[in-house]
Amino acid sequence: MRSVLIIGGSRGIGAAMVRRFAAAGDRVCFTWNRSGEAAGKLAAETGAEAIRADGTETEQTARAVRRAEETAGPIDVLICCAGVSLTKMLMDTTDEEFRRVMDTNLFGTFAAIREVLPGMFWRRKGCILTVSSIWGQDGASCEAVYSASKAAVIALTQAAAKEAAGAGVRVNCIAPGMIDTEMNDHLSPEEKEEIAGEIPLGRMGTPEDVAETAFFLAGDGAGYITGQVIPVNGGWKM
Repeated sequence: MRSVLIIGGSRGIGAAMVRRFAAAGDRVCFTWNRSGEAAGKLAAETGAEAIRADGTETEQTARAVRRAEETAGPIDVLICCAGVSLTKMLMDTTDEEFRRVMDTNLFGTFAAIREVLPGMFWRRKGCILTVSSIWGQDGASCEAVYSASKAAVIALTQAAAKEAAGAGVRVNCIAPGMIDTEMNDHLSPEEKEEIAGEIPLGRMGTPEDVAETAFFLAGDGAGYITGQVIPVNGGWKM
């Protein structure tokens, strides 16, 4: 039984991860910021502990980690899943929008990793997973800032993996493709169908597809995997 903390676990991919790890008997805590109703329902459903925290605030992140450790014990698995998107032309993007995306997607990931690493180093074990995107690997038109933030998550992951390997701590990144979550609700059914037609496996991914990958990477079967970017995209990028 492991202690698992999922940053941004109330909806979408994060919620699927909460369900997957809780179903396996792990002690799961997750953070939420604005989706209080969804967080409460998920906690009641899974038995996981919901902790309110704004991941862009250092002290709130520190408090969330302390609370998770009080509830579930020293963190064995940290998953950084909180994220926001921005679909907008680069030349029309404001400073405020740029900072909001970067703060949530990049700084929030950095702050959580920084908070749990000392304990993992001391115990000489642990697993950290970050969530990037297919657009962090290639970049997407009209999603320049989102793409930049997710590319930075990949670089952060790989650098952290090099720093942590000597202490037996593994750090990997998952890069989802087009996943059918609320983040993509701005797409019409026709647009989703068109995208699915471009994907070799012929469908959009599900949050559960990503959660299963996270569960594998956190397990002993992935004990020799670190510093890697694992695509979950149905073959959309090969």
